[in-house]
Amino acid sequence: MPYWLSIVIIVVVIYIAISTALYYLQDYMLFKPEKLPNDFQFNYDNQATKEYNLETRDGAVINGLRFFPKGESKGVVLYLKGNSKSIKGWGKFAVDFTRHGYNVLMVDYRGFGKSTGRRSQKAIKRDLQLVYNKLKEMTTEDRIILYGRSLGSGFAAKLASMNHPKMLILDAPYYSLTKVTARYAPFMPLSLLIKYPLPTYKWLKYVQCPIHIIHGTHDKLIPYKTSVKLSQVNPKLTKLHTVIGGGHKDLNNFESYHSMLDDIINQAPKTIDLETTSINVIHTSKPNKKKA
Repeated sequence: MPYWLSIVIIVVVIYIAISTALYYLQDYMLFKPEKLPNDFQFNYDNQATKEYNLETRDGAVINGLRFFPKGESKGVVLYLKGNSKSIKGWGKFAVDFTRHGYNVLMVDYRGFGKSTGRRSQKAIKRDLQLVYNKLKEMTTEDRIILYGRSLGSGFAAKLASMNHPKMLILDAPYYSLTKVTARYAPFMPLSLLIKYPLPTYKWLKYVQCPIHIIHGTHDKLIPYKTSVKLSQVNPKLTKLHTVIGGGHKDLNNFESYHSMLDDIINQAPKTIDLETTSINVIHTSKPNKKKA
């Protein structure tokens, strides 16, 4: 066998081995779940909560936690978290919404916290639609806000594309998860290997409610330019909010983030009369001709 052919065979075998490992190990690389015992008691200072367990059609159990505002409720925020830990750790962010008078519902994806079931992109989407349907039994859709953080941004976009919530808020979203992983494995056939492509950009095309994208300029995991690109998918309904200096995990440490969130949640949409603006003004340096 020629030497060059031996090298080619070795390279091909290594490539196939890496591709196979990537396919079967991607769940471990993508998801960093924290498991909780069934008797675990959630407890948050100054936060009133109620725990829920929702059984799916395939026998899985989706565990969720509802946070209540102190006064009259303005609606509910369905908060879809990132890829790590459980709602035990993410619950601290509920106060950013309850202080504005909103209920907050957080759920753990399959395999996280107390939630059970075999995880897949299809199963998670189906679970979240079930949760959304339960919310619709409790309130009207014009009182439901979808908030997707990092990994949850793709699922939030999908939910918004299939329903009619009050608004969609994406925090540090990705264009697609295939694009994110391609930064670390540029020579792999990721379109064939990735089990969770989560094409946020495709789903945003069909969203009919206001879309707010929040992103930090110093995000090294999902670059800020990703949100600039996403904001152009459905531009008439989308507004991009920039946290100067914000990274991927620390936006809540910036006063500007909370100011933006306050504006997004509490201000009513404004309609601009474009006829009164400069948008249609024709500027010319040529003098008007005088009539004889």
